[in-house]
Amino acid sequence: MKTPLWFPQSFFARTLWLVLIVVLFSKALTLVYLLMNEDVLVDRQYSHGVALTLRAYWAADEENRDKIAEAAGLIRVTGSGVPEGEQHWPYSEIYQRQMQAELGEDTEVRLRIHAPPALWVNAPSLGPGWLKVPLYPHPLRGQKIWNVLGWFLAIGLLSTASAWIFVRQLNQPLKRLVFAARQLGQGRSVRLPISDTPSEMTEVYKAFNQMAEDVEQAGRERELMLAGVSHDLRTPLTRLRLSLSLLNSDSDLSDDMVRDIEDMDAILDQFLAFIRDGRDEPVEEVDLADLVREVVAPYNQPKERVRLCLEPIPPFPLRRVSLKRMLGNLIGNALHHAGKGVEVAAYVSGDESAPYVVLSVLDRGTGIDESELETIFNPFIRGDRARGGKGTGLGLAIVKRIAAQHGGNVGCVTGLAAGSRRGCGCLWGCCCRVMLCDCRGRFAAHSQHKAAPTGDRVPV
Repeated sequence: MKTPLWFPQSFFARTLWLVLIVVLFSKALTLVYLLMNEDVLVDRQYSHGVALTLRAYWAADEENRDKIAEAAGLIRVTGSGVPEGEQHWPYSEIYQRQMQAELGEDTEVRLRIHAPPALWVNAPSLGPGWLKVPLYPHPLRGQKIWNVLGWFLAIGLLSTASAWIFVRQLNQPLKRLVFAARQLGQGRSVRLPISDTPSEMTEVYKAFNQMAEDVEQAGRERELMLAGVSHDLRTPLTRLRLSLSLLNSDSDLSDDMVRDIEDMDAILDQFLAFIRDGRDEPVEEVDLADLVREVVAPYNQPKERVRLCLEPIPPFPLRRVSLKRMLGNLIGNALHHAGKGVEVAAYVSGDESAPYVVLSVLDRGTGIDESELETIFNPFIRGDRARGGKGTGLGLAIVKRIAAQHGGNVGCVTGLAAGSRRGCGCLWGCCCRVMLCDCRGRFAAHSQHKAAPTGDRVPV
C-alpha cells in the first residue's frame, strides 16, 4: 500500500507525530474528565442547596414561608407561569436526576439560563405547586476554564518539546548508520560504536560492522590477487620484449608481437592503477586549470586534439596524482572512441549555498547506449561498442573511485543531450561529467545530493 503524500514520510516525523497524538489525546480526555467532574460536583452542591431551601420553605408555617421566600428569592408560580425548560447537555439531566434523588422520583425540574437564569421545581412530596428558584452564575465555569486551558497548553508545549528531544535521540543512531553507509560506499573504512546505542540498534550496528569488515576483506583479497597477477605477468612480458629486441627482425610478425606486449603491459598498468586507488595520497591545494593544462598538453602534440574551456576556479584541496590519472583516463577513452573533437571543461556550478566544481570531457563520437549508462562505471564493465577492442573495463571504474574520494560523483550523458551541456558547444556525442568538492575548499560529499539548476547536472 502506497503511503499518502500528506502522511509523514520520515521515521523521525512518524514517531514524533505518534507521540504527540497520544499525549494530546490523553490530555484532551483528562481535560474533559476534570471539567465534567468539576461541573458535576458544583451542580450537586446547587441541587443540594435548592433541596434544603425547598424543604425549609415547605416545612415552615404560612407566616414564616413568606420570610423564607423573601430571603431566598423564592416565588410561587402557577402552572401557566411555568415556562418550557431548556436542554443544556449534560447539566439538565444532571439537575433532574439530583433533584429527584433529593426530593423524590415525582419531582419535576425546568431549567432556563437566559433573562434571568432560574430553576422551576415541582416537588409533590413536599407541597403543591411550582417554586421559582433563582439560579446564580456557576462559580467556576467561565473563570477557571481559561486557567485550566492555559495550564494544558503549557503542558502540551512542554510535552511537544520533550517528545521532539526524545524522538531525536531515538533517530540519531539511524542518521549515524546512513552516514556510515555512505562513507563505506565511497570506499572508506568505517566502524560504528556499539557502546551507547539501544539494544535493537546495537544488533544492527554489529551487522553493519561485520558487513563492512567483509567488504574490506573482499577488496583486500581482490587487490592482492590483481597485484599478484600483474607482478607475475610483468616479468615474462619483459623477457619477451627483450627477446624480440634481440632478434633484430623487421618482419610484420615481430611488430605485431611488440604491439601485443605493449597492450598487455598497458592492461597490467590499469590493474595496478585500480589497486593503487590513491586513498593514501596526501591532499594539497591545487589550481585545477593548471592541472588540466598539464594533463592535456601531451595529447595536443604535435597537433591540437583536445580543446579546453576553463573558467576561473580558486585553488582547492585535491589529490594531484589521482586527479591526473582520472582525467587521463577520460581523455584517453574519448580520443580512442571519438578520434578527435574532444573538449575538456572545468567550471563552478550549483547555487551560492553549495557550489561545486564540475570537470567534464565531451567528444563527438557515436555515444553510449542508454541501457549501459547505469553500469558503465562498474569494474570490468565495457560497452558493446568497446568490446573486442583493447582494455579491461577498469578505466571508468578508476574515474568513479577517484571522484568519490574527492567527495563527488561521476555521470555520463550521450547523444543530443551531451551537446546541450555546459561546455564548448559540442553538437553530438558523449559527455562524462565529474562533480568534485566545492570551490570554497571544503570537501562536499553532501553537495552531490543538493539540487542543481535544471539541465546543468547529470543524473547519476
